[in-house]
Amino acid sequence: MLKRCFESNLRSGTRSVLTRAKLSQHRPSIGLRPMSLKPNFSKLKIVPPPPGGVEGGVNDPLKPVEIDYFHGSYHWDYERITAVMLVPLTLVPMYGALSSGTLYPLLDAMLCSVLLIHSQLGITSCIIDYIPKRKFGIWHKLAMGMLYTGSAVGLYGVYELETSNNGLVDLIGRLWKEDESGLTIFSRF
Repeated sequence: MLKRCFESNLRSGTRSVLTRAKLSQHRPSIGLRPMSLKPNFSKLKIVPPPPGGVEGGVNDPLKPVEIDYFHGSYHWDYERITAVMLVPLTLVPMYGALSSGTLYPLLDAMLCSVLLIHSQLGITSCIIDYIPKRKFGIWHKLAMGMLYTGSAVGLYGVYELETSNNGLVDLIGRLWKEDESGLTIFSRF
């Protein structure tokens, strides 16, 4: 009888539930997962804000803001301190390198480090302002992770520049000097 039902469904062009169950018994399903070529972007969606931008209700207690010494107004203070530090750290090594040819490796390393910290703090402010965590969720975390990774790579670059070469000031000074290695005056022949 099952065979007759199967043949009648095939003739009519439709399959019954029994036929589908019978066909699915022949497929190996151990360790296989249904694959979909359609990507799942549900984690990457922008979080919609609550109505009116208000979270909670009237009777909810006020949550006190936690003091964080790396964010908020302290963050602005750190930016200002690094901005003020950049002025003498830029002028002194440049003046020494251009006037007497003396290089100051400690000042050069401080210049590179403070410049990197100042850039990192400024880009952090941009990410906080334009990619807020409450709205963009994972995109904020991704942007901050990329910033910290780039800062770490930049710090390694500062280390390589200071140990392998004569530093940033010498690198900038060499841009205006002509390469003298090919002059015949200094050769032995």
